[in-house]
Amino acid sequence: MDKLTFKSNKAAFGMVFVLITFAVLSRLAPHPANVAPMAAVALFAGALLPRRWAMTVPLAAMVVSDMFIGMHSLVAFTWGSFALIALLSSYRFKSITFGGVASGSIGASVLFYVVTNFGVWAEGRLYNRTFSGLLQCYYNALPFFRNTLLGDMVYAGLLFGTYALVVRTSTTGQHARDAIGA
Repeated sequence: MDKLTFKSNKAAFGMVFVLITFAVLSRLAPHPANVAPMAAVALFAGALLPRRWAMTVPLAAMVVSDMFIGMHSLVAFTWGSFALIALLSSYRFKSITFGGVASGSIGASVLFYVVTNFGVWAEGRLYNRTFSGLLQCYYNALPFFRNTLLGDMVYAGLLFGTYALVVRTSTTGQHARDAIGA
């Protein structure tokens, strides 16, 4: 499946709205710890949307959902990691393949793990600001990483798989592709 080029801002805006709504509702609904759609949504947005829209999706979803969940001292690291995932994804995906989605999802999980746990360490409340403290922070976060990785893989599969299915099974097989210029 090739990367999309949107023929109109209306088509791009529609996908942006759906992705933000999905991400917000998924974060607000009860779910297992660290199993959330945000990295997958950022990856998907970066792969399919124009760059400026792709960066908007995870940031808007985080702002809206964090208003309900609660702000915290690590927003720069969490929000920044999702924006970075969208940005990197926008450069990475020239075409969308199973292997590309799988490796992108793993990469997104690792990026989030590295960036956010660096933020926890840099904050200095839980760990000494030493190299040993940084290693301890990363080590202690490994159990959370498992759920993050699992959630990112499941949600990325769901988003990219659903999109591929919709594009391939649209009424004439061409309506969805025409709307977005694929």
